[in-house]
Amino acid sequence: MTMVPEEPSVASLWRYPVKSMQGEELNATQVTTAGLLGDRQFAVVDPATGKVAGAKNPRKWPGFFQFRASYVFPPVPGTELPPVRVTLPDGRSVTSEAAELPALLSAALGRDVVFSGTTALPGDVPSASAEELVTEDDEVTDFDLPAGTFFDCAPVHLVTTATLDRLRELYPAGRFEPRRFRPNIIVATGPAVAGFAENDWVGREVAIGDSVRLRVFMATGRCVMTTLPQADLPKDSGILRTAALHNNAAVGVYADVVTGGTVRRGDRVTVL
Repeated sequence: MTMVPEEPSVASLWRYPVKSMQGEELNATQVTTAGLLGDRQFAVVDPATGKVAGAKNPRKWPGFFQFRASYVFPPVPGTELPPVRVTLPDGRSVTSEAAELPALLSAALGRDVVFSGTTALPGDVPSASAEELVTEDDEVTDFDLPAGTFFDCAPVHLVTTATLDRLRELYPAGRFEPRRFRPNIIVATGPAVAGFAENDWVGREVAIGDSVRLRVFMATGRCVMTTLPQADLPKDSGILRTAALHNNAAVGVYADVVTGGTVRRGDRVTVL
């Protein structure tokens, strides 16, 4: 009997309210032209340089992945965003409405910082730049974030289970868990698909559920962030090395939103 391949579907959804902090897993979310509703709407900023702080420069900002952010209650489309609750490495939590948040963040990070962003409608945050540690020569480079956002490059980031499975085959000792790569949407590709499946999506549209359409425009190049420890995940330079050796250091793809709507766990994913 011939088995019918499973259709690709949404395995999980992730939103990261504060750039570079751990985020929250969702069962469903609204997708707008600014990405998943409320995603990367806030950031920690170094007032001395004006640059966004984050795990891309772990020498300056060690332990950034030990912070977690989530909304106090789920955002509602068309309304002001709710406050964000930030959980510090020591377990204390504080909301973005609290006057003491910058001081607590500064103490935990070991240098003065400010908390930037707005609870107004998404897609209207200050223009910003950030720093990245370049592993090849151990230098730090600057890069601009897309205007009006705290995204590195695009409003939506997707990774397939086929890619994660392939990386595990290539480096069995590595723990290729999705949280190392911080995708918004993890696509379960099913047993009929193998290898770096989403590489073939570049330049194509992806339909999710009844209404959402994304246009994939480039593979996601990885950096030192993927090797950093977080919670029970150890530091592991082999994660990035494996991606570099076998897929030009890419894991996942970036996409723009063509048509928004609601995305739910289990929704069918079709590459057009």
